[in-house]
Amino acid sequence: MLVAVQSRVNGGLSQQIGNGYVTAVVSFGSGLVVMCIAVLVSRRAKAGLVSLRAEVTAGRLPLWTLLGGAAGAAFVLGQGLVAPLTGLALFTVGIVAGQVLGGLILDRAGLGPGGRIDPTPPRLVGTGLAVLAVIISVGLDLAVSHAVWLVVFPVLIGVGVAGQSMVNGLVRAAARSAVTSTFVNFVVGTAVLAVIAVVSVASSGWPTEWPTSPLYYVGGIIGTVFIAVAAMLVRAAGVLLLSMSNVAGQLIASLLLEAGLPLAGGVSAAMAIGTAVALAAVVIASLPGRRSRA
Repeated sequence: MLVAVQSRVNGGLSQQIGNGYVTAVVSFGSGLVVMCIAVLVSRRAKAGLVSLRAEVTAGRLPLWTLLGGAAGAAFVLGQGLVAPLTGLALFTVGIVAGQVLGGLILDRAGLGPGGRIDPTPPRLVGTGLAVLAVIISVGLDLAVSHAVWLVVFPVLIGVGVAGQSMVNGLVRAAARSAVTSTFVNFVVGTAVLAVIAVVSVASSGWPTEWPTSPLYYVGGIIGTVFIAVAAMLVRAAGVLLLSMSNVAGQLIASLLLEAGLPLAGGVSAAMAIGTAVALAAVVIASLPGRRSRA
């Protein structure tokens, strides 16, 4: 649910200042400040950085596993650029479809810290329903037909978020610290977004009007909680089940937020039906079944 709140906060800040790129770097940068403080006060986190360097240097941990923050950067960019156009509910349904697809593929490939998890029939059905939810959300409502092509972006971002949880689990296992893996995420994500924001500011200028309410600036803090918890849980739950459980909260919260504090036109009948189908996908894919691990 906090992730949906983060999307609403960042989408609102983007609307206020008129620049989604600067919004993204503000959100990620504030999270990086929090994580810097956390690393400074945590012996385990500092030891984790030493262990992580040793694992990478020895070749036991591939260097690409440190780049999960790039997917987080794409997610925050989507919150500021895409969510205000599609609405929070439709944006979240697209994210859901991407996460369950990515989770299914990554678990089957055995790339996560829990090893290979073969898809069970409920998970296959749940994944199909998640894709159907996107089709329903867009296809039944002509009022959002202009946003059809925009939904492609949250779907792709959702796949990246599933991959982010996977590599964060690997980094956490190597560092033996969720704080360390979260810190690495925010360093990478902030660096990526800073470069993009510099290009944007150079072409369009720095935003001149900023909201005074502190609520517009808590997106980064929310992100630190999400990434740390996901890194801790991915080994036990698997990439797909972790994605399913957190998107259930995102769906419920996004529908409530779009109804009460809309980003783009409020909740339509198609969005409500699509959200319900996506929730059904979460429930079905989470049903227990035989899982083989390699």
